[in-house]
Amino acid sequence: MLTAGPAGCGGSDDDPHGGGGSAGGNEGGRGGEGGIGNEGGSGNEGGSGNEGGGDEGGGGSDAPTPIDQLALTPPMGFNNWNAFGCSVNEELIKETADFFVESGLKDLGYTYVNIDDCWALRERGADGKLVPDPEKFPNGIKGLADYVHGQGLKLGIYGDAGTKTCAGYPGSLGHEQIDAQTWAAWGVDYLKYDNCYNESDGSQEDYIRRYTAMRDALDEAGGNIVYSICEWGQSRPWEWAVGVGNLWRTTGDISDNWSSLRSIIATNVRLAQYAAPGHWNDPDMLEIGNGGMSLTEYRTHMGMWAMMAAPLIIGTDLRTASAETLSILSNKEIIAIDQDPLGKQATVVADHDGLMVLSKPLADGKRAIALYNSTDSLAVISVPATDAGLAEAEVYQLDDVWTGHSVHSKGILVAGVPAHGTAVYRVSPAPAPGTLAPALSVGAALGTLISGHPEGATLTTEVKNQGISDAAGVKVDVTAPEGWGVVAENPSSSALLGSDASLGTTWTIHVPEGTLAGRYTILVTTTYSGGDGGEISLSSEIVSVVVAAPRDGATHLSKLYPFSSENAVGPVELDASNGNEAPGDGNLITLGGQVYTRGLGTHAASEIVYYLGGRCSTLTTDVGIDDEVGEGGSASFTVHADDAVVAESGPMTGADGAKTLTADVTGATWLRLVAAPGDAGAGDHADWASPVLVCGGSSEPTTPEQTLFSFESGTEGWGIANADTGGTVSRSSLFHTDGDHGLEVVAPTDGNWYGRALDEPLDLSAYTTFKFDVKTGETGTSGEIALQVGEGDSWCQGGLWTWTNASSSKTIRESISGIECPHGVALDLTRVTGIWVYLKGGTFHIDNLRAE
Repeated sequence: MLTAGPAGCGGSDDDPHGGGGSAGGNEGGRGGEGGIGNEGGSGNEGGSGNEGGGDEGGGGSDAPTPIDQLALTPPMGFNNWNAFGCSVNEELIKETADFFVESGLKDLGYTYVNIDDCWALRERGADGKLVPDPEKFPNGIKGLADYVHGQGLKLGIYGDAGTKTCAGYPGSLGHEQIDAQTWAAWGVDYLKYDNCYNESDGSQEDYIRRYTAMRDALDEAGGNIVYSICEWGQSRPWEWAVGVGNLWRTTGDISDNWSSLRSIIATNVRLAQYAAPGHWNDPDMLEIGNGGMSLTEYRTHMGMWAMMAAPLIIGTDLRTASAETLSILSNKEIIAIDQDPLGKQATVVADHDGLMVLSKPLADGKRAIALYNSTDSLAVISVPATDAGLAEAEVYQLDDVWTGHSVHSKGILVAGVPAHGTAVYRVSPAPAPGTLAPALSVGAALGTLISGHPEGATLTTEVKNQGISDAAGVKVDVTAPEGWGVVAENPSSSALLGSDASLGTTWTIHVPEGTLAGRYTILVTTTYSGGDGGEISLSSEIVSVVVAAPRDGATHLSKLYPFSSENAVGPVELDASNGNEAPGDGNLITLGGQVYTRGLGTHAASEIVYYLGGRCSTLTTDVGIDDEVGEGGSASFTVHADDAVVAESGPMTGADGAKTLTADVTGATWLRLVAAPGDAGAGDHADWASPVLVCGGSSEPTTPEQTLFSFESGTEGWGIANADTGGTVSRSSLFHTDGDHGLEVVAPTDGNWYGRALDEPLDLSAYTTFKFDVKTGETGTSGEIALQVGEGDSWCQGGLWTWTNASSSKTIRESISGIECPHGVALDLTRVTGIWVYLKGGTFHIDNLRAE
């Protein structure tokens, strides 16, 4: 029997809504043979899903309650947070509502247009009520609700079960009745109720009390408001929130990257038994279209949310969304699976080595089947149809929800699925298989791609007929990035491919000299025909890794692209410690009190592999257990050059501080860094601090930095740009990343600019990035960069609005290309006359403002 393991749900540094950890799912029982794997399947003993397993399960199978009637299918709509954060206003909400109507999204079921945090003033009114910010919402929330309702849509609002919202606005703890009455009077239809500043003792009883208090208040207000419980899965709300909320978050906040998406799927997919009409597991909003993932990953996002009967709350700027984004969000077949009136969340019927099969019963008697590949390689996934809950039949019809093709397959459901991809089908016994083309599966394997290697790398492809009839005119094509060489070494086509027959082809791939290390997509396209239909085209992506030898000089490993990376918890973090599952949730690496701005944050067990190409000589690094663990963590560190161990730390604990390793890697092709767990205790945050690799005939830095301010001699003239706004600066030894001192900044709630006009202009034309290190206090902060340039000291500013969590540290990086000047002013980096950073709200410390 397989068991869903624990999964953290901490928020990322870039999102103030994150928090806490939650345990994963429950034991389940699948039973039956077959399963998952490369041709006929493996995994023959069953198991995953939830306690009580199967399609019926426990928890959520009772008839809908009056509360449930508000959301008999998972809510669909929009929320501004993922794309806009605090930058929400009336215009955005109105234009999004207009887009819903004009684009046809409304007709597809997208109903709710939801406002997230930062909509109110910082203080309640004299009557104790929440006050909409009049600059953001000049017609108030009531006026906006009237407008949205006039479009045939519904309006959502945001609140918090604490004293303040996550962004510091008034919370509803102790104000439940007046806030519920206010929202109902305004005509609000949906409430997202968050969990920051909650003053909780951490018990499930407290969570039930706080969230039920708002439920009762909403009932008394009589507003028929859909209630979205957003406590990040900390109190296992699936166990208690039926009859309280219409949906409940099961994880921490989502981020727009693959690691976050994969982690959230792994947690939420185990909770199928708790979902039913009117009350749903909520794995958070959609990131589709925000740019951090590939189209394949975004299709997985949409497809898996539909299979999990999750709310479909769009989190991108629809006004500028691409055609590809809108195509994913408006796929009628995927939406129909999510909104199926039977109201079942898919159960896991096979799960092995990162490959998963889910099955969801539908009201029309068919099954939605998803073949999900969370690995980094294209894989052929298969499962016996009867294991997926289908009635026994000789042949099954598979309706592909992404391509629209209908094909037939024998008793095994099988498909080639790209890395991070998901194939989704509606499946039923085939009434007339002779009219349908056979299903073909496409598999592939690729060797190591080395930039400029004369012999190239070998790609093998295999196409197999999974049906009972012939496939005609089978042809395989491989498309690589422009400039790459692709040669078929044996036939890549077949006039007829019979049942169970395969077409195997070997290809040679040449990567041009100078190709940068990284991930590149190779497309394998198979075309064929069969049955009564026309030509069918199947496309499978291979996400290939190109390696290239490092440049001459001394390079921080965090600047190099690894060939592979494995980590026990979440991703390996660059220039930060490993916090939890979410990317970017660690602090600056700290060993024995020393703070490092460069390094690799792992959680043992971990392994990171780099290609050296025989060009390097020495690796020097500090290693140790990060101070955030305390003295209880343990791990050991080993450096491998090819198959030889060239440096090792021995067992280390959090009490040991840092240890310096120097490794001779002369002539090695591969460098492998391994952090192995020590004692059985949890929390082994194992850091490679300031690892520097020397290659070629130079030891000069390959990416030099220029320190602009390090505050070793005082405040170095730093002051406040807008004196009437408030704030102070002073030299401090409490936080420093360069030397022994930094700068303590006390910033007003709405922020101020800190910095100085320079005595002599600087030439920074050789640099692309500004950076500074920050450590926050009780509240997070945000950062922006401004430069004064040219003879007129013109003020140019820009960069990303970057949240950092309370009591955390990180390096804030801003691209110089993101800095904008007034109309008619050029960003003259040859004459920089002033440097400023914008900081917001609270007491915190900064150090080492520098250019790279």
